[in-house]
Amino acid sequence: MPPGHDDSTDWQPMVALDVPPRAKPSNYPEPFATRMKGRVKRQLGDAFGLTRFGVNLTTLRPGGESALLHRHSHQQEFIYVLSGTPTLRTDDGEFVLQPGMCAGFAPGGCAHQLVNRSGEDVLYLEIGDRNPEDGGSYPEDDLEATWTEGGWRFLHKDGTPY
Repeated sequence: MPPGHDDSTDWQPMVALDVPPRAKPSNYPEPFATRMKGRVKRQLGDAFGLTRFGVNLTTLRPGGESALLHRHSHQQEFIYVLSGTPTLRTDDGEFVLQPGMCAGFAPGGCAHQLVNRSGEDVLYLEIGDRNPEDGGSYPEDDLEATWTEGGWRFLHKDGTPY
């Protein structure tokens, strides 16, 4: 059973930073997984047994990237900056975000990515529904993703597997 959650009425709040970082830093295949080395995700939703939406507390070290520039086919995604000044890269340009700022992304909409170009850690919340039909497209990389029962499946844009 995840920490902070059990099937009784003995529910307890927890300190978000006490949730252990995700064991596997990235689901991307190489050469993309290495680009995520400056990212640490704590799966807060999983810690409470949430299944309809995910909540990650993510730290981006200086030079870190949240993900490859991507868009989802079915998932809605929302970010909220807690500390630091990440740069939000989108199809529409780049925007330096400040603590308290947020952004949301509709399925099939704007491609997006956070990068930390500052000298300090960035801390933000990432929230998304867990649509089982979701897929990802990556306009700058030779990569496509589909969600399966076993997790993400990654293909080259010509359909060959990684």
